Amino acid sequence: MLSNACKYAIRSILYLAINSSEDNKIGVKVIAEELETPQPFLAKLLQQLTRDKLVSSTKGPNGGFYLDSKNRKNAIWDVIISIDGTGKFDNCFLGLAKCDDRNPCPVHFIVAPFKDKILDSFRDKTIDEYVVEIKNTNRVISLKDLDLFEDEES
Repeated sequence: MLSNACKYAIRSILYLAINSSEDNKIGVKVIAEELETPQPFLAKLLQQLTRDKLVSSTKGPNGGFYLDSKNRKNAIWDVIISIDGTGKFDNCFLGLAKCDDRNPCPVHFIVAPFKDKILDSFRDKTIDEYVVEIKNTNRVISLKDLDLFEDEES
């Protein structure tokens, strides 16, 4: 449903929310390595997010990207709008030009409640709330340091 660009952008914002501050800015090279994403592509995404005031940045020797308190109050939905726009959520699941409650496609009433639930979660939860969940659970934004075959060896 989301483009790779949008997925990278969401993961990078969550990474910055967990690891950065105004005193601890992180360069794109480190972020790309930690998230295992293409660095040039991620750099462009972070520039877009900075232009849209979803990420903060400073240039120079101690520069890098970080989230300030205002950035942390944004929602994942803000990132989606910045990178992908809303089209994928507005469009019909089957690709019809016009599909709504009055003119539904065959799967409209199956898909619509799920879309609404996803949209509500993306709109209502702040980046800070996602960070709390990540820290309190075993949810991951990168597989880099995980031993994915640990259980198979037992």
